Amino acid sequence: MPQIPEKVHELTVGQLSARSGAAVSALHFYESKGLISSRRTAGNQRRYGRDTLRRVAFVRAAQRVGIPLATIRDALAELPEERTPTRQDWARLSETWRSELDRRIEQLGRLRDHLTDCIGCGCLSLDNCVLSNPDDVFGTGLTGSRLLAERRT
Repeated sequence: MPQIPEKVHELTVGQLSARSGAAVSALHFYESKGLISSRRTAGNQRRYGRDTLRRVAFVRAAQRVGIPLATIRDALAELPEERTPTRQDWARLSETWRSELDRRIEQLGRLRDHLTDCIGCGCLSLDNCVLSNPDDVFGTGLTGSRLLAERRT
């Protein structure tokens, strides 16, 4: 990992990429979504403050646990003067995100459990298929492959 001298207070996009592990295209995307910001030099090159490293680390950690970028952006916007997130910020935000993650984990667990049944059947058109027909909402009027044929018309 390239070391940047302490006296350097701004990073190029290449330096930020090398230090953060995020691709340059990802950094440009984060900037377009308002997650990080840069200033432009007279030659129109991006320059990032050193604190952007921590913001990128925050964004990537939140992404790894499945937090949508819009939610991350909203959380960062709540910080005073767009300061870099601290350990306390992460603790507070992760607590608010925990219930959403628990709900999604529960949904994925149900999907995993029903997927085994579906693989055993293989057709996705049974009247009681929990993936293509949750709670058998189509079972009262249609069964089997007729459902697909009647949907097309």
